[in-house]
Amino acid sequence: MGIPIADRQELLSQPLIAALSVSREDGRGPLTVPIWYDYTPGGDVWFVTGKDSLKTRLIRAAGRCTLMVERLDPTVRYVSVEGPVRIAGAAEGDTAAMARRYLPPEAVGPYLAEAANYPPEVTIRLTPENWLSADLGAV
Repeated sequence: MGIPIADRQELLSQPLIAALSVSREDGRGPLTVPIWYDYTPGGDVWFVTGKDSLKTRLIRAAGRCTLMVERLDPTVRYVSVEGPVRIAGAAEGDTAAMARRYLPPEAVGPYLAEAANYPPEVTIRLTPENWLSADLGAV
């Protein structure tokens, strides 16, 4: 059964690892990979990834993508959002904000030092247009 909008937005706002899916044009199934993301209820979902990565190339071609998150406790719940995207150069501080969201404080500095060597990145903003959600009950 679907979950109320406030509950699904709250679940999506948690620092869970999302499954990102985007269609391919070559007859293969969609590309589905784990990704860090951020979301504030009522806003866009955003994430940072390599400017020339396969993810970015496919998202650019499709113009949209899907993110899905789930939690297992106290009940099994999931929420999936799908919609159009905007792609822009990663703003200064986006990578650091994401690192602080997912990593313990002592790991942020070393991660950012390593990330400074990554290829150029972009920030992708997904506007939630279609939602799927369910609470599947106790584990």
